[in-house]
Amino acid sequence: MPSLVDEVGDERGALLAFLEAQRGGLRRAVRGLTDEQAAAHPSVSAMALGGLVKHAAHMEHHWIQEVLGGATDARSGEAGWEAADWNAEFQLLPGETLAGVLADFAAVARATERAVTALPSLDVLVPLPQAPWFPPDAKRTARWILLHLVEEQARHAGHADIIRESLDGAVAFQLLADEQREQGEQREPEA
Repeated sequence: MPSLVDEVGDERGALLAFLEAQRGGLRRAVRGLTDEQAAAHPSVSAMALGGLVKHAAHMEHHWIQEVLGGATDARSGEAGWEAADWNAEFQLLPGETLAGVLADFAAVARATERAVTALPSLDVLVPLPQAPWFPPDAKRTARWILLHLVEEQARHAGHADIIRESLDGAVAFQLLADEQREQGEQREPEA
C-alpha cells in the first residue's frame, strides 16, 4: 500500500522490509475499529477485517515455521490444507478479539524476522506443502517463500482496504496519514 519502504542494502533486509510494509497495510485497515466492526461483513464477501488479520498471521506462520522451518502445526493439531476451515479462517469467531489477532500477528512477524535472520542463505531449499495447486514434489527457496509472503500479505491488504471502505468509508491513504500524524505527535519532545 502507499507507504514507502526505506532503501535497504541487502536482499534479506529488503524482503523483510517489504513484508512488513504489507503487514502495515493490514494493521492500518483495522485501525480504530471495535471488535464488532472487525467482525462485520459490510460487503458481499464472507471475509471480515479481523478474520483477514487472523488468516494473514496463520498463513505467515505456516510458511515460515512449518514449511521453511519444518515445525509441526501446533495451532490446529492437523496438517494440510484439507483440514482448514476456510470460512472460520476469515472470521472473528466468538471469543476472538481484534486485539488478540493483532497480538498474534505481531508475534508471528517477530518469529519470522528471527527465523529469516537465522537462515544461512536465502537459497535454502524446502519442499512445498502438498496441495492441489502445487506440483508434486516441488521445492522452493527461502527467497521464493518470502516473495510469496509479500504477495499474499499484499493481496489481503487490498481485500482489507475494500472491506474497510465498505464498512465506514475510511480509505487507506487517510488511515496512513492518521497513523503518520500520530507517530509524529508521539515523537515530538515535550516543551
